[in-house]
Amino acid sequence: MEKTLLNIKMEKNLKHRAQEVARELGLPLSTVVNAYLREFVREKRVVFSSPPAPNAKTQKLLAKLRKDVAHGKNAAGPFTQKEAMRFLGRR
Repeated sequence: MEKTLLNIKMEKNLKHRAQEVARELGLPLSTVVNAYLREFVREKRVVFSSPPAPNAKTQKLLAKLRKDVAHGKNAAGPFTQKEAMRFLGRR
């Protein structure tokens, strides 16, 4: 297979973070980019997505809940599915 060089501009921090993730997966970044380009050619589409992130209010609530659970507050479990549904008022 004949190879060629691709030059692209990107944020320096993004490149370093991407290299870090690729390294954690045991891959060179070029392998990751090639895989994405193969998918782009095969699918003829681009998917932009990011994982859903809770808003600031929800993040604050989750942090409080994690703290409570770590200190044994407001948590009496583990629940079975039936117990959880009963607790939630569903049968």
